[in-house]
Amino acid sequence: MTALEAAVAILGAMGVGAAAFPVRARVVVAALFTILASLCALVVGIYELRTGHVVTVVSRSVIPVTGVELRLDAMGAVFVSLTAVVAIAASVFTIGYAQHHAMSRSAAGAFPLFVVAMLLVPAAWSVMTFMALWEVMALASLVLVLSDYRRSESVRSAGLWYGVLTHVGAAAIALGLLLLAGHAGGQGFDSIISHSATMSSGLRGFVFVLQFAGFASKAGAVPLHVWLPRAHAEAPSAVSALMSAAMVNLGVYGVLRAGNTLLGGGPAWWWIMVIVTGAVSAIYGSIHAATSTDLKRLLAYSTTDNIGLVFIAIGTAGLLSASGSTTFAALALFAGLFHLVNHSIFKGTLFLSAGSIQYTTGTRNLDSLGGLLRRMPVASTIFAVGSVAISARNGSCCRVCCTVSPPRPP
Repeated sequence: MTALEAAVAILGAMGVGAAAFPVRARVVVAALFTILASLCALVVGIYELRTGHVVTVVSRSVIPVTGVELRLDAMGAVFVSLTAVVAIAASVFTIGYAQHHAMSRSAAGAFPLFVVAMLLVPAAWSVMTFMALWEVMALASLVLVLSDYRRSESVRSAGLWYGVLTHVGAAAIALGLLLLAGHAGGQGFDSIISHSATMSSGLRGFVFVLQFAGFASKAGAVPLHVWLPRAHAEAPSAVSALMSAAMVNLGVYGVLRAGNTLLGGGPAWWWIMVIVTGAVSAIYGSIHAATSTDLKRLLAYSTTDNIGLVFIAIGTAGLLSASGSTTFAALALFAGLFHLVNHSIFKGTLFLSAGSIQYTTGTRNLDSLGGLLRRMPVASTIFAVGSVAISARNGSCCRVCCTVSPPRPP
């Protein structure tokens, strides 16, 4: 048995094992499995970033016919490390959450699968490997969104919107990758990279549009964002944190991987499209976040806003690179990735704190909240730190900060 086969067997045992435990124990087991996997991924990611050594794993037996190919380079390591940090925080929160809420067997099995799939997507180095991991991530997250489907119709509606749009996006991604693989005569990313330059400009542009549409839908960019405020608001808070602070990042990763790595860059109109999408998303998300009275929907719209800013940065980097300004392009890309890291940290903090506030108060309505600093000093302080971080970004901090401010006098 190869190391990869052993890892797959352990992963399967994690999901089955977590689901098999009694009601109160299964949440703790699922969280501990997830923390262990995230720590391992974080070590590998930091190792790659410190040494520059590309980590490669290949197996021809895990997936029949095509096999599995994983390769973690510097760009992938950034996203893996960031996902691991968010997943560890969400898992610790889930352990505390288990004291008050039971987790279904399906959710307990899906939680570690969701995180492990997110950790492996940035390392996928073939079409089949990438799409298999992307689908595992999508299905596991859908199970988690629907984990409280009996609670209300809004949860079921959110799951329907998310399920439809995430698979429409996956279809666009798969079609684009299949076109690249067909032209290259192989589904490995190395083969695609070496042959992409010989594609016609029209086909390259069509493939990029497909890839951008598919990945932008996962990132929650306008107009493919409609699932995000629904799913993030209705999902359990730890899942909301994972989706908003980690999963949407993989949409950004996909645009970078497809545009810069697989296609080797492109003309200016590609990146103008990315910039315009980012600008519309930033404005739309900021307006809705500033006017929302639902705490979790506010945070979800803020994700659309911040991902829009990241798209502006990476679109600017691509535009500068197309014009030959490689130094400024690198600075723009660094700015985009730096903001992505910042967003993941403060958005994960805010979603987890919002979960504690919702459980204690029984509401997410900002107009009904206030004066929580005395009632929940620890959660309110953490929330205030996240609010300070988001306050440099948009006007929604005026709505957010009311949750910890003193109550208004009668």
